[in-house]
Amino acid sequence: MKKKVGLVGLYHESNTFVPQPTTIENFKKGRYLKGQDIVNEYKNAHHEIGGMIEILQQEDMEIIPLLYAEATPGGTITAETYEALLKDLMEEVDKVLPVDAFLVAPHGAGVSENFPDMDGHWLSLLRNKLGPDIPVVGTLDLHANVSPLMVSSTNALVSYSQNPHVDQRERGKDAARLLVQQLRKEIELVQVLVQVPVAISIEQQLTADEPCKSLYQYAQSLSEQEGIVSLSIQLGFPYADVEEMGTSIIVVSDNNRDLALTTGEKLKNYIVQHKESFVGKKIDVPSSLLQVRESKKPVLLLDMGDNIGGGSPGNNICLLEALEQQKELAYFVCIYDPQAVLEAERHNVGETFDLSIEGINENGAKAFPVEVTLLGVNDGNFKEERPRHGGQVNYKMGKTAIVSPRKGSIIMLTSLRTPPFSLQQLLTFGIDPGLFDAIVAKGVNAPIAAYAPVCPTIIQVNTPGVTQADMTMFTFNNRRKPIFPFENDIE
Repeated sequence: MKKKVGLVGLYHESNTFVPQPTTIENFKKGRYLKGQDIVNEYKNAHHEIGGMIEILQQEDMEIIPLLYAEATPGGTITAETYEALLKDLMEEVDKVLPVDAFLVAPHGAGVSENFPDMDGHWLSLLRNKLGPDIPVVGTLDLHANVSPLMVSSTNALVSYSQNPHVDQRERGKDAARLLVQQLRKEIELVQVLVQVPVAISIEQQLTADEPCKSLYQYAQSLSEQEGIVSLSIQLGFPYADVEEMGTSIIVVSDNNRDLALTTGEKLKNYIVQHKESFVGKKIDVPSSLLQVRESKKPVLLLDMGDNIGGGSPGNNICLLEALEQQKELAYFVCIYDPQAVLEAERHNVGETFDLSIEGINENGAKAFPVEVTLLGVNDGNFKEERPRHGGQVNYKMGKTAIVSPRKGSIIMLTSLRTPPFSLQQLLTFGIDPGLFDAIVAKGVNAPIAAYAPVCPTIIQVNTPGVTQADMTMFTFNNRRKPIFPFENDIE
């Protein structure tokens, strides 16, 4: 008889410094899938669920997809929303019990009003429902803030090892393989968590470059020890005021807890010894535009303070204002502004009119007036078939207007916040990225996978906002102490 494996996921990166909460409507507008719809969406996607499905099918195990709910990163999830998600999840689980095992896909940085350690909470409830003997294995985002409860509620958790996250499908396959080996009693999964007293700056989390490049090389050497079956570094998500915020290490062994702990401590010591290299440098808006003029074009300007993938609103206009003031550089920028889209819809293609873009800058909310020509209005839907950060195939920006403030420059206005993880966001609508001097992407590292092929120069810009690069500018009430860079003495 085939082994039955349940498949579930609640996925959200919660920025507790965003004033607007995340509601059930945000999940409904994101992804709220059940049953076969999960398989249809992700079977061929570069997403961990796709990797899980692939391995289970290869191993001739019965996949029981139950629920996958995901919302675009944003503010803390309301208590009502989490209760509704949890109720739906547990009802779906009850329908299929008993099962032989579970594969799970939390993010690892979910925060709800009533449960700051949201992922630990729902994983613990799942564990309690299944009992201690049913294997539970899953994946985590590289930006997870991992709690002891997440680890004690599962047999093994495997994190993405690349940022941008172009390895999600592979990590899903790794998790599924571990589960299969556990089910067949080929190994006995034992995992440990080592929390590191360092919070790594988001701008320093590009895994292909230093300082992360050497860190991951060292981790790879440690993972090759006999008895270690998985080693994950969670670089952490610094925009969540929770106890577990910061860097952590998960080591999974074949029934050797001491080896797992020793290995995790070695990696922890490496990070502590190199802590100063994980702080990052800061380039302001004027300096970034000076660099654009001197650099090979198009230049990718990463708007770090308005990182949609980190929960920001997607309407920071600091770079837009600066680009419009200097008038020399041709640019592309995407802004979330549903009202501006409605205004643009009232005009005909080719018509020139005055438009007010509602955004924020270093002084707060601001209406930015600009004369534009309407180039088109569309449904905002596009697809991405290649491995890109997030692993999604289908994107929805909502009703979208494309306008030009002057020859050679384009502003895309969307009705839904959409992180810039795919170049198809431009190409699908006939926008040639090679025609611009500067392309503004509201992110830090994630957009690089999409834009590096067409942007020979990349500049991370220190813009203000709820994802600003300097985490010490935020007020934390619940984080661990001591933790660098907030405290220096962590030895």
